[in-house]
Amino acid sequence: MNLPNRLTVLRIILVPFFVFFLLTGSSTLFRILALVLFCAASLTDLLDGKIARSRGLVTTFGKLMDPLADKILVMSAMVCFVRLGYAPAAVVIIILGREFLVTSLRLIAAGEGKVIAADRWGKIKTVTQMGWIIVTLLWIAAEPFLSVQGLSLEITAAFYLLMQLLMAASLFFTLLSGFNYCYQNRALFLHDM
Repeated sequence: MNLPNRLTVLRIILVPFFVFFLLTGSSTLFRILALVLFCAASLTDLLDGKIARSRGLVTTFGKLMDPLADKILVMSAMVCFVRLGYAPAAVVIIILGREFLVTSLRLIAAGEGKVIAADRWGKIKTVTQMGWIIVTLLWIAAEPFLSVQGLSLEITAAFYLLMQLLMAASLFFTLLSGFNYCYQNRALFLHDM
């Protein structure tokens, strides 16, 4: 197994630990560990693709598992946010539905020998989702300190507003990129009708 594929597998292995630390108790240490693990897992996402392309190590395993590992990481964070009360279930269900739709579309295309690469909107979607998750994890980790330090309501409100705006942007770009993938590949749907 080459280095990029090892990084992909590492990302998947980190997910249960991330979820455990995020959902277990209200320990500040556990919250910080969850943030660190998510950031480390996200970093492996950046590294595996760069290494694979620069060294010519692109494999079928990597093409399949890299996007799957990304979805497992991102969706586990969002599902935890629902459980912890930081995200509405409807938003996460819509995002999850889009991921299933686009993945299914890619599988249909692969069956016909076509590859649907990530486009600009899909990349923007990923950046906004990661931004939302990291800011929310920062909030979760910092929340005990904020209440002890007695930060002003304006600062707390601004941080909360940033989380909400990033969640809204994530939802918007998730829907936009999903519609764009479906529109650009509508022939795949019409082919079997």
